Amino acid sequence: MGTRWSVRCDVEAQVDADTLRLALAAAVAQVDAQMSPWKPASDLNRLNAAPPDEWVALPAETMQVLEHALQVCRDSNGAFDPAVGALVDAWGFGAVRDVPDAAAIRAAAQAGHRPAHQALELDPPAGRACKRAPLQLDLCGIAKGYAVDRMTEVLHRHGVAHALVALDGELRALGGQADGQPWAVAVESPEPGRRAAHGVIELQDLAVATSGDYRRFVDVGGVRLAHTMDARRGAPVRNDLASVTVLARDCTSADAWATALLVAGPGEGLALAQRFGLEALFLLRRDGRWVELGLGRFGNSY
Repeated sequence: MGTRWSVRCDVEAQVDADTLRLALAAAVAQVDAQMSPWKPASDLNRLNAAPPDEWVALPAETMQVLEHALQVCRDSNGAFDPAVGALVDAWGFGAVRDVPDAAAIRAAAQAGHRPAHQALELDPPAGRACKRAPLQLDLCGIAKGYAVDRMTEVLHRHGVAHALVALDGELRALGGQADGQPWAVAVESPEPGRRAAHGVIELQDLAVATSGDYRRFVDVGGVRLAHTMDARRGAPVRNDLASVTVLARDCTSADAWATALLVAGPGEGLALAQRFGLEALFLLRRDGRWVELGLGRFGNSY
């Protein structure tokens, strides 16, 4: 997935650390093999390569992520939309190119857009999917969170009760630490080129994910454009939000909703978070300083 995973855990003496490490690595590798847009043989790319109206058999894990992705796409009014693959590639953030291509950007914008929940049909009992229109899917806004959840399942199966699982900006706590303390996790300050903590949250049986515009971006005429795509505009997200952090019981949800709220922006995003009872922290840029908008636990000090 172009990044590294880590697990900090307290294990009982009977748990073999090497066996556990291999099982965790295998869980991440399976998600990557199925859902990576960079692997030509991935199940996601098989679906992308299929013509419209042709059913494609998919593994249960990929179907589960697609179902979740379409639900968040629907609930967020398309702010989270996995049907952004062509835009991601055109702007140089995908597998095709590493710089923006003006012709590809125009082609992606002129192709018209139907959100994924309208253009992709799923048949969960049969484990298959069918595109009802030309569609290039990208699951990078949800698959990392799902991989964290899969690693948490591995830890459960091995009898681990205290762990902190991380993959990029997505984390999930399994219980607290063995001494009873929660896991302390920093919310990063959204400053390009600098690593610093904006604040600290405590996790116990809880997941957190952050989406922002400050790590992966392209400079176009002095304007910084983030790697996250706004399918409704047909362009990279561009609003006053520097980052959005979301708490949820599972990391798949936290990951997808952090992306959705970042794309939606401060007004629509705050309304969505309130409507669905999300716990979220919005960091906005205002006159060279950060302005916080927090819901749930983020509404208090953290």
